[in-house]
Amino acid sequence: MTDVLVLGAGLAGLSAARDLASSGADVLVLEARGRVGGRVEQLRIDDGRAVQLGGEVVGSVHTAYLGLAGELGLTLEPSYVAAAGQTTYDLLEGVERGDDYPFRTPAERADYDRAEREWGRLAASVDPDDPWSHPDAARLDTTSFAAWLRSIGALPSTVRRLEVAALALADGSIERTSLLAALRKSAAVGERTFYSYALWESLQVAQGSAEVAARLAAGLGERVRLNAVVCRVAVEPRGCSVTLETGEELRAEAVVCALPAPVAARLPIDGVDDGRLRSLRRQRNALAAKVVAVYPRSVWRDAGANGLSEGEGLIASTWPQHEGVLSALVPPDRLAYFLALTDSDRDDAVRAELVRLYGADAARPAQIHHRLWGVDPFTRGYVTQWWPGDVLRVGPRHGTHAPPFYVCGSDQWVAGYMEGAVRTGRSAAAAALSAS
Repeated sequence: MTDVLVLGAGLAGLSAARDLASSGADVLVLEARGRVGGRVEQLRIDDGRAVQLGGEVVGSVHTAYLGLAGELGLTLEPSYVAAAGQTTYDLLEGVERGDDYPFRTPAERADYDRAEREWGRLAASVDPDDPWSHPDAARLDTTSFAAWLRSIGALPSTVRRLEVAALALADGSIERTSLLAALRKSAAVGERTFYSYALWESLQVAQGSAEVAARLAAGLGERVRLNAVVCRVAVEPRGCSVTLETGEELRAEAVVCALPAPVAARLPIDGVDDGRLRSLRRQRNALAAKVVAVYPRSVWRDAGANGLSEGEGLIASTWPQHEGVLSALVPPDRLAYFLALTDSDRDDAVRAELVRLYGADAARPAQIHHRLWGVDPFTRGYVTQWWPGDVLRVGPRHGTHAPPFYVCGSDQWVAGYMEGAVRTGRSAAAAALSAS
């Protein structure tokens, strides 16, 4: 019997295991994949460039992640937010470039600014640690972000601009996003605008974000077991058992579940109270895919572009990782089409999108990589998506523990999914240690 079994070797599980091990606990991390990192993954191509296939960027508000990176001896550098050139907007009317979203009239721009001021005032009324205590919580939760915009008389141009922005993050349509959840996200970082890239996405680890997971795992050594698929958990006061797909049973004093919520929701868990399980199983993730195109050089610069785009095509956004490497997201509302294609047809569709965005030279990437996070059985999603009514459905048990069963994981709710992973992982370790 070990002290703690940690389920999942993503950033959450590895962060929890590191803190537990450093405090003297006997820890074993069980990871279903043949690698660590979860939705954080990278490879190196022949010329030595790192290519990020999962999570990449953080911002100044992501203090837990930044602190951990520093502890691991990693360095930070500005992200694509500092890239020179114009942003590309791929709208149904055609491709346009500029320093800001192309509103057609001054009245449309003024309406967006007015809606943003209203948003800031409302976000200030939400307690990020207890949104359920808001006197109007039920109405705010069952109202969609888009419905709220229309209720304050926002012009269709404002609704459209915010829909484009939300899908650029692969965050789900604002027609299907809880207003309370969206407000709470802004309130968590003291934001009074709709979305500040400087706050959320202005930094990256110079060595590559997956190096955080790699160094955590290296420090744990043989405490990490790969290709270990968990199929059942039983929790009892006298000890816990975890059954693997192979039939092997492992026992421990406590379990830290660091699996993505949609994966944990499908895992049989015995001995945990129904209220905590209902909360865990009602959290959903947006289904999305990531695409990375690798070029010998940054071909988008030839068009005067900075590599950033938002749009209404198959690809909802692009951004440069570094020289010649371009990331892109396929959002939830377009994922079904992407999945229906063969691998070669997907590559053709990606090339066609990038040519429309950045010109003929974009037709010839040396490599194209896909990560279908929405249908990956060990992920089942991308970032947390809160549909109208979900905040109340999940309830105040969200993020809490049922000792000796502890929960952590990446969660947009906490302020960005890599930050959420590190923050909740370390919190779960602290809770388990205090109970031992």
